Amino acid sequence: MKKTICEQTPEHKSAALALLALSCGAFAIGVTEFTPMGLLPVLADGVHVSVPKAGGLVSAYAFGVMAGAPVITLFLARYPRKYALIGLMLLYAIGNLTSAMSATYSQLLVARVLTSLAHGAFFGLGAVEAASLVAPNRQASAVASMFMGLTVANIFGVPAATWLGDTLG
Repeated sequence: MKKTICEQTPEHKSAALALLALSCGAFAIGVTEFTPMGLLPVLADGVHVSVPKAGGLVSAYAFGVMAGAPVITLFLARYPRKYALIGLMLLYAIGNLTSAMSATYSQLLVARVLTSLAHGAFFGLGAVEAASLVAPNRQASAVASMFMGLTVANIFGVPAATWLGDTLG
């Protein structure tokens, strides 16, 4: 008989909460990654550049993910994954706060790259951590649960954030 969440052991509840946290992290990163694409005219106006130049913010983020993921992941390999993931989300938060306070294109570009450094390493380390939280026959499902946050971000988070950004400017 299948146990309900209330009947599960504390270890099961702890794993479920950890997977929820990983999924929320994936959601937040997904919204940060994709929302600027729909807000290029607003971003360009806000930092006084052309829309094509504002597109460089998207490219810079992608470059930061590509270049930063292997380096950051290797650097964090010596630390417990839980603390590495928390550190990555702190870096992500600092990058987003810096983005929100940026007054110039250069400041926003640096802030986007800073934020992107957490992205690739979070997904790599997060997938390994998700798999380690469950029995071997549930590992693929656990990783899928984490990445569901990215799917939900693309379906609901990005359109909502784009609408909000367009509405508020």
